[in-house]
Amino acid sequence: MSETPVVLSLHLPLATRDLLGESPVWSARDQSLYWVDTRRPCVRRWTPGAGQAVHDWPTPQAVGSIALAAPGQLVLALANGFAMLDTGSGHVHAVAPIQHPKPAMRLNDGRTDREGRFVCGSMVLHRRDVEGSLYRLNADGRVSVLIDRFAAVSNAICFSPDGRTMYAADSLAGVIRAYDYALDGTVSGERVLVDTRPEGSGPDGAAVDAQGCLWVALVLCGRLACYAPDGRLLRTVALPVPYPTCPSFGGPDLATLYVTSIQDSGNLLRSNDPAAGALVAIHGLGAQGLPEVPFAGASRLINAVAMAQPEWLH
Repeated sequence: MSETPVVLSLHLPLATRDLLGESPVWSARDQSLYWVDTRRPCVRRWTPGAGQAVHDWPTPQAVGSIALAAPGQLVLALANGFAMLDTGSGHVHAVAPIQHPKPAMRLNDGRTDREGRFVCGSMVLHRRDVEGSLYRLNADGRVSVLIDRFAAVSNAICFSPDGRTMYAADSLAGVIRAYDYALDGTVSGERVLVDTRPEGSGPDGAAVDAQGCLWVALVLCGRLACYAPDGRLLRTVALPVPYPTCPSFGGPDLATLYVTSIQDSGNLLRSNDPAAGALVAIHGLGAQGLPEVPFAGASRLINAVAMAQPEWLH
């Protein structure tokens, strides 16, 4: 597969760098991009067209991913459970803990399904054991286990435009799997859709465009790959960062692809490249994204949780 002809516009819009940038999500309501720096740890927001100012909200634990919620609220996948961030006050409210099966684990990549439920996977730290599970935070605050112990490092969680197919990867295994995803959230029909190892990397984060194609960050080779809904590799794009982590479509027309990246993962991935940890903005791909679905239960949950914070949150 040949490289995409150099007709794209790729640039680094911000001077700031993340240690471990992840989980970009575009808010059409705010016309802003939100993402996380898992290691600092914090949630970040930037509004294109308003200069380079980036607003940060610190989190009490490592934060693997986020989802939009009601105005002024975000869902957080913290190391040991789900929480809500009030962006006005900066307060983090506990919602539901996760009982990991082993020590040295945390929640990682996540995204809302088309019904507004937050699906998030877990990962092991500093080992390769397949102990990470896939969880769903439902609108009522209860947590369901969708797939038990399916990955060492869960990533690439996203959904087809009609919501009937879920994608999820084990980055260390190098494959993205597809699942039938019923409206009631039942998961079945597991099959391997994509093997990214021939491209020189396992899959990291992913996003689905309006045509159902998967845009996947190939973290170990500094590239972005686009796969058709049937798993065919359509194109690759070389990126100006050594370790890209996760893409998200944004901008007023959802035609800009934003990609987060790593400067120092705290483990094996570390780079002195001046671009490492930068946010990348890509224009001219000829693809358009889908609006992020806000979490369906935010207002009820944030009003129901007690102000006293449980021990697991700290």
